[in-house]
Amino acid sequence: MNPELKKLYDLLPALYRTQDADQGETLKQLLSIVAEQMAVLREDMDQLYDDQFIETCAEWAIPYIGDLIGYRALHNIPADILSPRAEAANTIAYRRRKGTASVLEQLARDVTHWDARVVEFFQRLATTQYMNHIRLNNLATPDLRKWEPLERLDTAFDSLSHTVDVRRISTAGGKYNIPNIGIFLWRLDAWRIHKSPAFPVDRVADNKRFMFSPLGNNMQLVARPEKEATIAHLAEPINVPEPISRRVLDENHGLYYGEELSLFIEAGGVDTSIGNVEICNLSDDGGGWAHVPENKIAIDPVLGRIAFPDAPPNDSVVRVTYHYGFSAPMGGGEYRRSDTFAVNEAPTHSVSQGESLQPRLDDLTGGGLVEIADSGRYEEILGLGLKVDSGLAELRSAQEARPTIVLNGNLKILLGDGAAAELNGLLIGGGPVVVANNPGIAIRELRLKHCALVPGLELDQEGRPVSPEKPSLIILQEGLTLVLDRCITGPIHCPPGAKIKISNSIIDANGSDRVAFSGLDGESEGGELTLENTTVIGKVHAEKMPLVSNSIFHARLAESDDWPAPVISKQTQTGCVRFSFVPEGSVVPKRFRCQPESAVSQALRAARKENPALSDAQKTNLAAEIISRVQPSFTSLQYGEAAYGQLSRCPEEIRSGADDESEMGAFHDLFSPQRESNLKTRLDEYLKVGLEAGVFYAN
Repeated sequence: MNPELKKLYDLLPALYRTQDADQGETLKQLLSIVAEQMAVLREDMDQLYDDQFIETCAEWAIPYIGDLIGYRALHNIPADILSPRAEAANTIAYRRRKGTASVLEQLARDVTHWDARVVEFFQRLATTQYMNHIRLNNLATPDLRKWEPLERLDTAFDSLSHTVDVRRISTAGGKYNIPNIGIFLWRLDAWRIHKSPAFPVDRVADNKRFMFSPLGNNMQLVARPEKEATIAHLAEPINVPEPISRRVLDENHGLYYGEELSLFIEAGGVDTSIGNVEICNLSDDGGGWAHVPENKIAIDPVLGRIAFPDAPPNDSVVRVTYHYGFSAPMGGGEYRRSDTFAVNEAPTHSVSQGESLQPRLDDLTGGGLVEIADSGRYEEILGLGLKVDSGLAELRSAQEARPTIVLNGNLKILLGDGAAAELNGLLIGGGPVVVANNPGIAIRELRLKHCALVPGLELDQEGRPVSPEKPSLIILQEGLTLVLDRCITGPIHCPPGAKIKISNSIIDANGSDRVAFSGLDGESEGGELTLENTTVIGKVHAEKMPLVSNSIFHARLAESDDWPAPVISKQTQTGCVRFSFVPEGSVVPKRFRCQPESAVSQALRAARKENPALSDAQKTNLAAEIISRVQPSFTSLQYGEAAYGQLSRCPEEIRSGADDESEMGAFHDLFSPQRESNLKTRLDEYLKVGLEAGVFYAN
């Protein structure tokens, strides 16, 4: 019952309430309408009170409260991505400690929402010392007996002295000089996987060796950042998502190893406490691993490997909790994504580790929800069939879970007339997702949200794709609408007539000269392709492209390639490609502000303005130079690595070439250029006079 209704109804004399109860509570129903409006009014009054305080106010009120103390907003970034609340709340504290390194570091965190570390490079400058003020830590040569300073060399935590670097820190990247301050930012975050089954390496043998990664590949473990308690505290390695090295973990067990810390191992009947764990280099050594101890559990955080001295009991499952690095909430993970759930009711079935998925999927023929409750590993052959007009069927992982589904074949989906299916939050490997052909004309839709369909289907121990040219998605159903949002997948094969809509995702063919999107034969045209904020690695052959926006086609032709162009749209009369990178020679619909075409046009206009008699040869050379320069560059294109799909030192035309001046590609919604620009603007306000700051990306 509405509490306002109870209060209002209780104000009536008992006589009227008794008579109303005898007559079917008609008066109570009337008052319920009044009570609803009273509840709305009370909620509005409560919000008006909350809006007086920066901690509880609505997002729209933050600039107005900030205006009272002279706070000025910067680049407009959506509040759900990056809220200015913390910066506005701390403005007075910033001003009280203006110019100090701790304030600059906290400012960088609040403005960018990335972990940060401020380094005063003049403190690390090797100088001739004044005998009345000796700096004992300012040694011209490092002490080779101390391991940690040597391991931190050339990082944000480098404590060794360096010779002077006279280049400008803001433009040329020079660091060690008297006026220089460095702001190190961690663009990659640490994402948790909780109690996931470790991947067994020796399934047939003694079963002593395991991998942290559920796909069985080497994986660098990352520290879970510990939040800093005060604004005066400068970040230490434990406060940022740094990769965990063997030496650091060995020297600091208590900071990193534990149930609620960066990593932990559980195995029934086995002592996995700190005292029974040893940090080793478990690199390959012939057919085995090197340096495996005889009486302790060995962990290698660099390769993500575990070795037991004796095989755990047969009924024991080795479970691992760890953190991995990645740029954004994409491809599934234990992050919040409840707002993307299609079915908000209680699940029809809930499945956990040890149970089979297929019997539960068999009950979804008329629609419903199957929810996987943990981050377990499920190895089986799966199929989902929906009857005519069955409505929506959803297979998803629960909030804060990332299960791994290893297909012994493929995941076959058969949709009846008017049926729709959705997959959410799943890591799928071992085989492709196949939408079978069900003849007949009807509306059918398959949606994938926050899913990862392993490019190459499986990974070997080094992280290389096992079947790099095989598709991860095969659409046999004509007329199907496929929607991908915040997904990672391998190549897509579909027939003409299918509608493929992809946003904030990575389509990876495991090579820019391989086929990322095509027809069922891997050569002819596929269906209708719509892209928004997407990175496509590989060649594309589509029937048509109604809209491509803020995307990257990282494609090229091989030397003996029989494709006429790296990106082809059979129909070019309709559609638009805007604010995207399209390789030279591609056949696509009308382009608007695309690269490198736009950069070439601007360079030619500027050259003709300086030299009206520019020859054709000069124009050709200038165009070739611009095309060579304006190319996307990635930190890593190997799925499973922390910096996978991340743009590295790209030209500004790509790094801030989207329609809102953010970067093109899958990580557009991170608004990285705006974050950096906002930080540089704030540094001009809070930096001490005479000092100059430079921004460096730690990862």
